[in-house]
Amino acid sequence: MLPTDFTPNPDSDDDACYRAMLARDARFDGCFFTGVTSTGIYCRPVCAVKPPKRENCRFFGHPAQAESAGFRPCLRCRPELAPHKLVWSMQDATNILAHQAARMLDEPEAWTDADGSVLPALAARLGVSDRHLRRIFETHFSVSPLQYLQTRRLLTAKQLLADTQLPVAQIALVSGFASVRRFNTVFVARYGLNPSQLRRSGAATERVQSLAIPLGYRPPYDVAAMGAFLAQRQVNAIEKIANSAGEISASRTFSIKIGSTTHTGWLRAEFVPERHHVVLQVSDSLHGVLPLLIRRVR
Repeated sequence: MLPTDFTPNPDSDDDACYRAMLARDARFDGCFFTGVTSTGIYCRPVCAVKPPKRENCRFFGHPAQAESAGFRPCLRCRPELAPHKLVWSMQDATNILAHQAARMLDEPEAWTDADGSVLPALAARLGVSDRHLRRIFETHFSVSPLQYLQTRRLLTAKQLLADTQLPVAQIALVSGFASVRRFNTVFVARYGLNPSQLRRSGAATERVQSLAIPLGYRPPYDVAAMGAFLAQRQVNAIEKIANSAGEISASRTFSIKIGSTTHTGWLRAEFVPERHHVVLQVSDSLHGVLPLLIRRVR
């Protein structure tokens, strides 16, 4: 068992990352990803497959780095389900700027089609030039801002393909692609499968008839305490908190305005402690803002 204060750093300590991967300790899920050179696949540290040899492993701090190096996401452990890292820093100003940019790119509101307009808008919000932002971002993440954004959108689309039965055209739209053709082209180029092939693959074998999206969290996490906290603060008429030995869940109505359109409906999040994830269910009326809901619930 690794010590609780151990945090593997994929940028400087590959041996520590390898030990964490061998331990399959869920505390490190999402902290790094392992690229296996013999298969061309990258995995979460909790992946259930047979551990690769040390000499066949490369370690990355973010899926975008692994995909930029030519690795494809594992269809078994599904890197898009890993808990997200908290992107904040108390170090130098450039580090803060890079991580703030990453946090903004994680927001679905930034997921317009990668036609060159994303970076100027992001740089303007941060008060720096496009060139300076690109240089700082690549220094800290080893990928460009658009590569980072593309990976975030593709992994979101991959999750929706695997966990929902939404039409491919709708998934392409809500994931930030301007057209299905563009989505298919990028998806095939990155993952070697088209969206329909992915749905027929093993990644979709656990999909249920109703829309139910698993969102991983990193243990240790006191689910019972969170349920009690939410139950004490329940806002009647708009939400309902279930907090018992058999079920810990939160349901509520939800309304959000995107541009001139207001989306209204309901969502439900149920903890599944034995699998370290929350299952998110939403009404049909909110399917058009699914990435935003996933981000908010996370």
